[in-house]
Amino acid sequence: MRPLRAMGMAALLAALAGCGGEAGSDDISAEAERAATAAVFQAGQEAWRREREQELLRPDGWTSLVGLHWLELKAHYIGSGEHIASNMRLAFGPERMGLVTRDDDGRYWFTPEQGVELTLNGEPLRGKVRLYSDHDPEKAVIGFDGDKGRLTLVQRGNRHALRVRHADAPTRVGFAGLQYWPADPAWRIEARFVPHPPGKTLPIADIVGTRNDSPNPGYVEFERDGRSFRLEALGGPEEGLFFVLADRTSGHGSYPAGRFLDADWPGEDGKVVLDFNRAYNPPCAFTLFATCPLPPPENRLDLAITAGEKNYTGNVH
Repeated sequence: MRPLRAMGMAALLAALAGCGGEAGSDDISAEAERAATAAVFQAGQEAWRREREQELLRPDGWTSLVGLHWLELKAHYIGSGEHIASNMRLAFGPERMGLVTRDDDGRYWFTPEQGVELTLNGEPLRGKVRLYSDHDPEKAVIGFDGDKGRLTLVQRGNRHALRVRHADAPTRVGFAGLQYWPADPAWRIEARFVPHPPGKTLPIADIVGTRNDSPNPGYVEFERDGRSFRLEALGGPEEGLFFVLADRTSGHGSYPAGRFLDADWPGEDGKVVLDFNRAYNPPCAFTLFATCPLPPPENRLDLAITAGEKNYTGNVH
């Protein structure tokens, strides 16, 4: 038992003992244990919520997105100046940043504008470089404005786009905070994991119309209010289970397009804990420039999950 928890238990026992002699020592101990368990649960939820908000508000977190520019031509000049084509005019950065080109093999390259201070993966950028996408093992992050701004290449299906982030994004500077349903241990539910045959995938559509086959290792079954429910899982043993789901609160308190939920990989007994108090919004709830996955039909539950993160009420652009 950790020292702080032990001290809390001792204080609770002392307080209960001072309430009179009507309750026996066993009743006092049980009440103190329940109170301590509730306090630990609440502290864990609050810590998770703080970490969740800190992640969103990182200088390169999801609230820092300021642009998603689809690459339709073989060459695009990019920058924030008035003479840059509107679909490649950046919200932040140098007036003329450089030239993005696509070669005959479908690879993308970036040539910086002469005299502009940029970085590649944190190091000074001196000349033409390959732009790797988020599907490649290598990374290529173009930094600008003293690395307050970052530009990367993303691939969605057969399409590519430039994703732009900036620490001074209005969505980050004016972040309105997160709202939650009250944390409730009853929404921390033990489920049973049922594996699929190895290699099974599940088609997952995203908000920009792309569909990808994602690894689908199995599904979980759980009960709530005397009814059985099932959720198809994504992920794997290394990263754990990931769920994209919608429920009766979607558009009625929670984000209309659904929420995400993480869980540990099941143990040998096949048990999985689904803590719906930690259901959270996808990035699209905070910015117009994300490409979030949507819940598959199998994960649209006839159940009102009044737990976890509520719909975001701040500005998203």
